[in-house]
Amino acid sequence: MNILLIGAGGRENAFSFKITQSKHCEKLFIAPGNAGTAQFGQNLDINVLDFNAVKATVLANNINFVIVGPEEPLVRGIHDYFLADADLAHIPVIGPKKDGAQLEGSKDFSKQFMHKYGIPTAASKTFTIDNLPEGIAYLESHTLPIVLKADGLAAGKGVLICNSITEAQTELTLMLAEAKFGKASEMVVVEEFLNGIELSVFVVTDGTNYVILPEAKDYKRIGEADTGLNTGGMGAISPVHFANAAFLQKVEERVIIPTINGLKAEGIHYKGFIFIGLMNDNGEPNVVEYNCRMGDPETESVLPRIESDFLELLMAVADENVANYKLQISPKTAATIMLVSAGYPSNYINGKTITGLENVKDSMVFHAGTISENNTIKTNGGRVLAITSLQNDLFTAVQQATADAGRVYYDGVYFRRDIGFDLL
Repeated sequence: MNILLIGAGGRENAFSFKITQSKHCEKLFIAPGNAGTAQFGQNLDINVLDFNAVKATVLANNINFVIVGPEEPLVRGIHDYFLADADLAHIPVIGPKKDGAQLEGSKDFSKQFMHKYGIPTAASKTFTIDNLPEGIAYLESHTLPIVLKADGLAAGKGVLICNSITEAQTELTLMLAEAKFGKASEMVVVEEFLNGIELSVFVVTDGTNYVILPEAKDYKRIGEADTGLNTGGMGAISPVHFANAAFLQKVEERVIIPTINGLKAEGIHYKGFIFIGLMNDNGEPNVVEYNCRMGDPETESVLPRIESDFLELLMAVADENVANYKLQISPKTAATIMLVSAGYPSNYINGKTITGLENVKDSMVFHAGTISENNTIKTNGGRVLAITSLQNDLFTAVQQATADAGRVYYDGVYFRRDIGFDLL
């Protein structure tokens, strides 16, 4: 069948890598894609938030199956658009409808959902510009540190951890009164800080049954030893040794099952991925956040460990037959290291020529922010490349990924050299 994959990042390059291994994939189109996805299919230069343009592309290329990688098209209702269009309604879309995508699209919705269905998470309260004075007063007696979350999508930058009451009050004012994160911070969730070690668990569901994919640990801070600004992710490790069978059973019983049942109780027929950001506090799971898609760069660590046909899993989602899918996971460890542009996550310059990709010895290269111009691959984003090594143990995987990351060059290249060190 002909498949359309929507997205342009490292997640979509990893998806392309797995999808084209399937006997069911006749031709893969990626919109808009990048220089890495072009190795697996045909990139289509369209605006994926223009659903009419997506429709024209689907019909012109006889698309039979659509996979949505990033969150914004889902939050804006691309799945709903397909279902409401007589020409498109028969084409399966992997990714939740607008009501389900609220799990990521609205932090306030997701917190209320968790509290309603007894899913362990931090205590929280939501404020708008209309009750900003109440929010300022509320912060005066709040324990430190204080977490502020923009309600809407803010490209991974809408979460602040404040270490003083004054800082929290200033930032809450900036978010609500001065639109620090634009429309995303028209509402702000104030919540208690959760202690523990973070990890991500990924679930794919057909609305009734589910499959739990390999877990991963993401590294958000730009600097080594987890210092500096938050980013979209500087690397990932899968599996995570502290997520043992007992812990993951708690996650399934206390988080995954109540989430699936809660969605059904809300009348939300959810078909797609659920990313569950967790905090492991001495073996007790607490939910930090939901995403309505796979994580990035966690996908670049998780998918290489899946040995069964990944496209068949997505077909089972479409057919509501996930219960009969047999997931096969490699026992090996994947380590992913992100190469980013100088200045990221603040201002950075695109268009730097990338060299040395042919020197990568024993790792996979997933393109996150690249473009091909006149047979030359150039940088086209803050996060540029994900280098993933799949090895028998964590030490070897980290060592190989780090070595291979060092074999790639462009002006201003930067990567963390301590990804996974905390797990060794």
